[in-house]
Amino acid sequence: MRKKKENVIWNGNVRDAALSILLAVDNHQAYSNLLLNQTINKYEIKTKDRALLTELTYGTLQYKYTLDYFLDPFIRGKIDTWVRWLLRLSVYQMVYLSKIPEHAIVNEAVEIAKRRGHKGIASMVNGILRSILRMGIPSLEKIKDSIERISIETSHPRWIVEILIDSYGLETTVEMLKANNLPPRQTVRVNTLKATVKEAIELLSEEGIEAEKSKIIPQCLVLLNGQASRTKAFQNGIITIQDESSMMPAIVLNPKPGERVLDMCAAPGGKTTHMAEIMNNKGQILATDIHPHKLALIEENCERLGINIVQTAPIDGRKAAATMQPESFEAILVDAPCSGLGVIRRKPDIKYTKRKEDFDRLQEIQLELLNNAVPLLKRGGRLVYSTCTVSKKENEETVEAFLASHPEMKLAKIEHLPEILLEKQQDGMLQVFPQDFGSDGFFVALFEKVK
Repeated sequence: MRKKKENVIWNGNVRDAALSILLAVDNHQAYSNLLLNQTINKYEIKTKDRALLTELTYGTLQYKYTLDYFLDPFIRGKIDTWVRWLLRLSVYQMVYLSKIPEHAIVNEAVEIAKRRGHKGIASMVNGILRSILRMGIPSLEKIKDSIERISIETSHPRWIVEILIDSYGLETTVEMLKANNLPPRQTVRVNTLKATVKEAIELLSEEGIEAEKSKIIPQCLVLLNGQASRTKAFQNGIITIQDESSMMPAIVLNPKPGERVLDMCAAPGGKTTHMAEIMNNKGQILATDIHPHKLALIEENCERLGINIVQTAPIDGRKAAATMQPESFEAILVDAPCSGLGVIRRKPDIKYTKRKEDFDRLQEIQLELLNNAVPLLKRGGRLVYSTCTVSKKENEETVEAFLASHPEMKLAKIEHLPEILLEKQQDGMLQVFPQDFGSDGFFVALFEKVK
């Protein structure tokens, strides 16, 4: 098969733009959520087509294994990676999007194949897609192994399915895997230093953005249309983009005005600025991160939101105890690096890049961060450990290992959250699943240093 042509940007073409994102994710391990905005601008995608671009990109990634199962009986021999992604993209539309005419899907795929390849590839793409339309997709019921069937049907690697079933049972796991394939909601946090929730809703409405108050987190709004980052409300610091679940750690830590607070893994600053708002911009927050270039993101966020109590420093949290004064903080947040298994609906590429062996390495890092936080915390101080994963290895087991080596630390009862969340806590730990409230999967644990 001849080499693929160098891609010339097809301005305004949603499917070609989606294919470019899918290839970047596959070839360079780029994150689909970060590429979307860049591609919208690069391809000059019209406002009315942006939702379709998001749907095509996320949907094709989310159902990659399922789409391959549907395609396999129709493919003979080896095909180029970009052609396979084009076929996946096309079959996704056929199976999951009922409003797009089948002939339009085939014609568009053939045109893209001609532009990116040659007539031979276009002819092959046309033949495969028309065969699928004529014969139909293979039934998933043919897969006799129940775990394998769940893996293919929900497009999650088998090892993830097995780990989750071991941890939470079959029913909860299947609910979670299906929830991972739903479109992510667009949520924002209202900056209470500048506006009330009611005022923020009114300001967004003036810009043609429909927003409704969250039923879970009081400062959270769910946007039903538009792009938050393009609004004046965002540019003027009235709102900031953040998933609803990730608003929990700051609320659980409950930093008080005048306190000295440490955010050990702070970039890009969503939780840092949330803590500053809870503190009414009074006190001091030290926001540290191992990557110096990411500190600029925190500073930009603080400037936009009108926050002036945050100081940044390039510090590796695993060495923090050796570089800072002991017992100098009343409250510490450790939002640790994790596998991200709770944010799969927002970053579907995670399913295909993470490996089972990553879990042990991640727990080591998580424990190093927590171990370094303890000497810096005052007696009677509060420490929150949070992750955006649903892995017991990284959550409950990390908490257990941490407490075993730190008798001066104890789990404390979580307060300040809405009752619907408090009901889910167990001994100072709270695990939220993607299917619970339509937000990311998230874990929070609250510790207190014994006086």
